[in-house]
Amino acid sequence: MHFAKGTRNQTYSRYIGRKTVFVFIGLLFLGLVILYSISTGAARIPLSDVIRALAGVGESNRFNLIVWQIRLPQVLAAVVAGAGLAVGGAVMQSVLRNPLGSPFTLGISHAAAFGAAFSVMILGPGTMTSAQVGAVRIFNLYVTTGTAFLFSMMASFFIVIVSRMRGAKPETMILAGVALGALFTAGTMFLQFFADDMQLAAMVFWTFGDVARAGWNELAVLTGVTTVATLYFFFNAWNYNALDAGNETARGLGVRVERVRLSGMLAASLVTAAIVSFLGIIGFVGLVCPHMVRRLIGADNRFLLPASAVLGAVLLLVSDTTARLILAPHLLPVSILTAFMGAPVFMLLIVKGRN
Repeated sequence: MHFAKGTRNQTYSRYIGRKTVFVFIGLLFLGLVILYSISTGAARIPLSDVIRALAGVGESNRFNLIVWQIRLPQVLAAVVAGAGLAVGGAVMQSVLRNPLGSPFTLGISHAAAFGAAFSVMILGPGTMTSAQVGAVRIFNLYVTTGTAFLFSMMASFFIVIVSRMRGAKPETMILAGVALGALFTAGTMFLQFFADDMQLAAMVFWTFGDVARAGWNELAVLTGVTTVATLYFFFNAWNYNALDAGNETARGLGVRVERVRLSGMLAASLVTAAIVSFLGIIGFVGLVCPHMVRRLIGADNRFLLPASAVLGAVLLLVSDTTARLILAPHLLPVSILTAFMGAPVFMLLIVKGRN
């Protein structure tokens, strides 16, 4: 009897240990990628100078300026955005019990795009300064950001209201999100049809997700929202595990299914709306990363959520670094690269899952 109990304890310890090691290795790799990303770009900075600049002992003012005012905010924005999108996608998939749950299938990103287009068209913060690449500037960025965030949250609240009316069924949330996505896409196309060249260029410019838009002020907001939401998700990991077992099983374990599902949806929508409204539309990170982690370490949300956050940060940071180098000295928006990578990776995961 004691031998069997000890064997079970050892098996469980190995089970926990493998997942913990995976997350720890992911964090170490993320640290290395951060250093490499800061050192890489139009101006190559030796790693030793990067470390000295971060430690505040660098002697070169030129390197300090590049590291602290250009590279570091962009790198940290990629880390925070990737982690937030991935963990938000993992929670959406868990509470909806649907592998297609993500900010895009629920219409949240489409609502943000409509809000940005509405701001450019009606409030007029966009302008074009010349005919060169990258010449489109949205001067009053916070107006566009605030409008995009407002419409994102409006979409989220609408999904929650419809779900409350129908008993918070996962299928209802998905169908409501698909309908909203189609509606906001049609609205964006309507605005683009009547926009002039300057307004149309500003609308298209905003939809290109780019972590380089974030300065220290924007990064502080994104970090605060993402940190609070992620901690909330971690504290509810056991509830999400119960939801994965089914509604009746979760209720039998004392979980308030409707409350956990709706609060998780709202928190995931909040962090997604904040990221999308500041950085633009960045696709596939919230959809692909949770699936990749599930194949590697399983679906236990106690480890799935932190591992998804780490993998999302790594994936978006690697994508942003590659986008900076692939057409250097020209800068490619990271959303283009994530879309090119995300679609085949997701198709591969589907095929592997069927096999």
